Formats: sequence, C-alpha cells, structure tokens
Amino acid sequence: MNIKVGTSSRKTLSFFSLITLILFMTVAPLSTSAHPYSASYTDLKITEEKTEMTFIIDTQSIIEMIDGVDSNKDGKLETSELDENGHHLDELVDESLALDKGAFELTPTLEKMELIDKDNKQFLKFTFTFEGFLPGDTIVLTDGFYVSDENTNYINLVTAAYGDQTTETVLQGNERSWTMLFAEEQIPQGEGDVSTPAPVHKPSSPWFSFLKLGMFHILTGYDHLLFLIALLLRKQTLKQYIGIVTAFTIAHSITLSLSVLDIVNLPSLFVESVIALSIVYVALENIFRKKIQHRWGITFAFGLIHGLGFADLLKEMALPKSHLAIALVSFNVGIEVIQLAIVMICLPILFYLHKQKNSLKMIQFISALIVIAGAYFLTNQLFF
Repeated sequence: MNIKVGTSSRKTLSFFSLITLILFMTVAPLSTSAHPYSASYTDLKITEEKTEMTFIIDTQSIIEMIDGVDSNKDGKLETSELDENGHHLDELVDESLALDKGAFELTPTLEKMELIDKDNKQFLKFTFTFEGFLPGDTIVLTDGFYVSDENTNYINLVTAAYGDQTTETVLQGNERSWTMLFAEEQIPQGEGDVSTPAPVHKPSSPWFSFLKLGMFHILTGYDHLLFLIALLLRKQTLKQYIGIVTAFTIAHSITLSLSVLDIVNLPSLFVESVIALSIVYVALENIFRKKIQHRWGITFAFGLIHGLGFADLLKEMALPKSHLAIALVSFNVGIEVIQLAIVMICLPILFYLHKQKNSLKMIQFISALIVIAGAYFLTNQLFF
C-alpha cells in the first residue's frame, strides 16, 4: 500500500521540524538547572618526591553543590564564607576527586584554598600534595563531580607534567578516569644503569580529546547555534550561504587562536553581551529587512567576537606552547563538525520552506522566537 504525503503535510512537517530545533535551543538553557555548564581545571606536577595537584572550579558549582555555603546569597563566595565552610569544601573535593597509585587511593594534604577571579568569573582554587611516583608506578585520576547530574554539562581539563614532558586530556561524560603508567626507558648496555621514568598515558589522544571538547562546547553553546541559524533563515542563494558559513568559520578561527595565544583579550562581560546582541540583530534583520544582501560581512564582524567566546575553555587550561597547535586545530575542527552538521540539517528544510507562499511569515515567526532568546541571553549577562 502506498501512502502519499500531501504538500500541505510536508510543509507543516518541515516548518515544525525547524521550530522544534529553535525551541530546543531557546528553552533548553531555561528549563535545565540554573547552572547547566560547569568546568574545572586540574594541574598535576609529578616528581619522585611528591605530587602537587591544583584543582580549580567555578564557585557557582560550589554554591550549587553545598547548601548554605553562600550565606548572604549574593551568588559569590566571600573569604569569611570560605573560612566557615572550609571542612565541607575540603570534604567535597576529597570525595569527588581521587588520585590513586595503582589500586590504592592516596591521601591528600590540603596546602591552600583560595578565591581567584578571571574575566569577571570567580573560581575556587585548591592546592593538594600527595606522595611521589617512581618508575613502574601507575597514576589514576578519577573525577566524580556531577557524575549523576544529567542537567549539568561538566568537564575537567587535565594537565599533567613529569619532568619536561607534559600531557593533556579532558574528562567529561562517561569518561571520568585518566591513567598514566611511569615506565622505565630501556638504557643500552654500556651506558650506565640509570633509568628515567617516562609517562605513557592510556586514554584517548589529546587530539581526539580536544576534538570532542570542541564538539561539546558548540553543542552546549546555544547562543552560537542560534546566531548561525538566524543567519541562514532568510532566503539566499547557495553561494551566499557558503559565504556566510565560510566567513563565520574564518572569523571565529582567527580570534579563537589570537585569544588562546594571549594576543587579543577583551572582558568576558563585553564578549558575551555582544554575542547575545548579535543574535538579536540578525533576527531583527530577518523580520524587518526586505532584502538580505552581503550578510557575510556582518557574519565576519560578529564571528570575530564569537571566536573570543569559543576561546574561554582553552585559555583557562594554560596549555604549554608545545601543545597549543594540536589543541587549537582539533578544538576548532570539533566546532566545525557540529557547525556543518547544523547547516546540513537546516538548509534542506529552509529550501523547502522558501518555496511556500507564506514562507516569509514563517521565517519572521521563527526569528521572533530567536529575538526573545537573544534578549534573554543579553539581559542575563548585563543584570544577573
């Protein structure tokens, strides 16, 4: 039996497919917890004598996980609140972050706990010391923060240094354990019997870790995705669409690199506010402009600011120069993979909708939803 779907049904299906995608990006940040994204940074300096671990996490996550720690409820932690809850804070990290030597969990010594500010964001920094590691030892880092919270997208950017060797990895999702084996290098006979420990890490390669991190970052970056969709909504030629995607890619790649290399730095509040404003501006153009031309230009201009927003995570990781190239390239490739996937999903739907008589009204309606979302992001940045 053949089932025919009428033109009206296909049009409705296409329209609601796009509406569903827009609504998800608009409503998802509002319907989840107040803090849907959390990032921490772990730095390990390993020697035979001792291991120093620095763990940095945003204070909003701490406030979320420990009831009553923010006694004055101002959304930040004060030194006095830190002093009052020192035991609870130490206990939280001790229970959620474990460092093992082989099958045995090591006991940490808390050396220091302090509040630090970076780009208008507050973080809590813990410094712990553990015993050292010898050739033949295996170090295992396990992160249990937010492990059972499906509403919070959490990542831990890990950097480990042993002598002049450094490695990075990303712990997120179900991959919460990182392992390194300190193997003895084989010394040819006649050159002495001194062996040097060399780290051999077992998890996925740094390239793949940063690729996934880039994909994860753009997937949870609803503001970036809404901006991209707003750019595509109005009817344009295939050449214009290619120009838009290319301009956005080149622009954010430039500033992402310059920001991570610490060549260009702008305040986080300014960057995030302009990103929100870019969503509103493009969506309003969709509603009120009769003809859309040369959109690649405005895309490039705003894309430069979006690139600074993409750079936040990598900047916080303080990557060594020897690892910057692979991190930047793979992180950016991850962003592009998701960006192109979104374009490939949206364009067939849009090409069909643009053939309908009332396509402009449909696009204007969707753009109005995007204006509301962008206005929410902007208000949240400026006043909350």
